[in-house]
Amino acid sequence: MQTHFSTQQLADPEIAASNAILRSCVHCGLCTATCPTYVLLGDELDGPRGRIYQIKQMLEGAGPPTANTVKHLDRCLSCQSCMTSCPSGVHYAHLIDHARTRIARQYRRPWSERLLRWLLLRLLTSRRALRLTLRLARGLRPFARWAPGRLAPILELGATQRPQAARSSTPGLYPAQGPPRQRVALLGGCAQGVLAPQINAAAVRVLNRSGVEVVVLPQAHCCGALAHHLGDTRTTQRLARAVMSGWQREIEARGLDAIVVTASGCGTMVKDYGFIFRDDPDWAGCAQRISALARDIVEVLPVLPGDPARAEGIRVAYHSACSLQHGQRIDERPRELLRSAGFDVREVPEGHLCCGSAGTYNLLQPGLALRLRERKVAAIRRIAPDVIVAGNLGCLTQIAAGIDIPAIHTVELLDWAGGGPLPESLAGREFSARNRAG
Repeated sequence: MQTHFSTQQLADPEIAASNAILRSCVHCGLCTATCPTYVLLGDELDGPRGRIYQIKQMLEGAGPPTANTVKHLDRCLSCQSCMTSCPSGVHYAHLIDHARTRIARQYRRPWSERLLRWLLLRLLTSRRALRLTLRLARGLRPFARWAPGRLAPILELGATQRPQAARSSTPGLYPAQGPPRQRVALLGGCAQGVLAPQINAAAVRVLNRSGVEVVVLPQAHCCGALAHHLGDTRTTQRLARAVMSGWQREIEARGLDAIVVTASGCGTMVKDYGFIFRDDPDWAGCAQRISALARDIVEVLPVLPGDPARAEGIRVAYHSACSLQHGQRIDERPRELLRSAGFDVREVPEGHLCCGSAGTYNLLQPGLALRLRERKVAAIRRIAPDVIVAGNLGCLTQIAAGIDIPAIHTVELLDWAGGGPLPESLAGREFSARNRAG
């Protein structure tokens, strides 16, 4: 694609990086067929090719972006499916991130949107604030029918989720069983630490059983991904620096073989720290080291057989989270681990399409998110699974809200298959005559 940036504009490192991405796009259109919003809406402006052109116009111009441009860029899920299908290697994720930063700086949204975005950022990145919000949401649940449309998902979350406490939520050292073969740090997580601490608890058990020593640091909670995708650069960098500084001290003091993340959206973010801080002389080196050590939980787990009495015959619908299959290019490994544990893993039709969660997308774009969830749920029902498995809490929460089949994290099922406790959402369920263990 031809661009027309001035020499002065190209002196800005962000513009220079986006210019290189724009010029790598040949507008072939292969990405449109894999874009969830284009599939739903059929509008060129709601596909990657159209959005790339709108971003080019916005960045080349001197004035603030138009309301129409913001509307179409806001509809992007940042699922990165377009990057998987792009033959030219266009790094669309970095381009849309830059566009959102520009919008946050130059476009004044209606007050209701500003308030909602401010609330989401403050509530979802603080464990204490999220716990209080869930309690309040449960109390307001009877009034959900009169709530503004965008608040309904929050009230639903409060009705279905309970703040919990789990062993892995507590910072500390969790020793390996037997001689340790690795030493890793585990990202505590912000929203996940409140909504589903059992995920990290399962990860700790599985890692410990496989000879991995795990450390959970008190300051290593929020990676900054939510702020990053909302275009809030200052908050992103503050949160990212907090977790990086803790990990860096641990690396220098005792060493780490890996930094493990159980939420694939967060893992994608941590692996991108090197790019995000590339022009920061104080943090570039640290960010590159952290990114190089970052691993999704499935990347560090060995292939281990499960208990046949537990896993045999259980049909699993594996939903490949966009942040894992497109963002981190990890697709087959979770299936391999589940199959080796004895589960009957089935492919979800249209597995490349997003479920509509996408961080805060289901709260900011509830209409489109609902349509994507309905499409995903219909695809899952076609394979009649006993359980739905995914590697990202957002996907699990989104899908579970639209279906009566239990949805759990990959590591929870692997933990149970290897001798851990039965996941709470599976309690009381019988998997027909195929399986009655657990």
